[in-house]
Amino acid sequence: MTSLSHAAADILASWWLPVDASAHGPALDRHLLLNLWIILGLATLAHILLVTGLILRRASEPRSLWRLEYLPLAAFAILFAALAVKAERLWAATRYTGASPSALQVEVTGMQFAWYFRYPGTDAIFGVTRPQLASPAEGNPVGIDPIDPHGADDIVTSELVLPANREVDLRLRAEDVIHGFSIPELRLKQNAVPGDTIHIHFTPTVPGTYAILCTQLCGLGHYRMNATLRIVSQEEYVAWLAQRQKAVQP
Repeated sequence: MTSLSHAAADILASWWLPVDASAHGPALDRHLLLNLWIILGLATLAHILLVTGLILRRASEPRSLWRLEYLPLAAFAILFAALAVKAERLWAATRYTGASPSALQVEVTGMQFAWYFRYPGTDAIFGVTRPQLASPAEGNPVGIDPIDPHGADDIVTSELVLPANREVDLRLRAEDVIHGFSIPELRLKQNAVPGDTIHIHFTPTVPGTYAILCTQLCGLGHYRMNATLRIVSQEEYVAWLAQRQKAVQP
């Protein structure tokens, strides 16, 4: 049964869903497929019950039909509750369980109308940021405080580059309004809220280039608020990071 569900999920993905490029994605796709099959089955069953009820009502007393009417409704309610709990647990796995200590730390900042990505430097510590210092035109889009020595080696880019098969802990922030951070191929979607830092963790698995979208209507320039994610090999990531570190060295 498990192999059949996996095969069905692969067929669904090849027809309608984008490529699955994260470790947690297959479980979400299988749950989506399960929901679709259940909806199809319930729609068929509902019509059967409707026709059966109409036929039996003509030949029986209304009081004798309560099992046909109320028992299915109770079963549907229990089924929907179970599906909701499972979906909540799948989503919480990237949101509330917490990343491992060895996870790659990356900060994501959304602002009208761009995404910026910050990596800690060789000291592995993010520098302090102040919103009043944020100025993309001056080369400081996330507002790193120049007084804080930990921020001197921080790397800020407009492209998210991640190594394949390594857990990543993203810290989502927003400078102005709520922005929706979304990468469909990684099955990720989480709002970035001003004044709050929200963590999501995942493991990218399939090297490639993917679009990062904003799914919240954040202003007139919402249509152009997008960025690029590149998933590369560990060797390519190390080389890219070394090149970026040279660029920030005084």
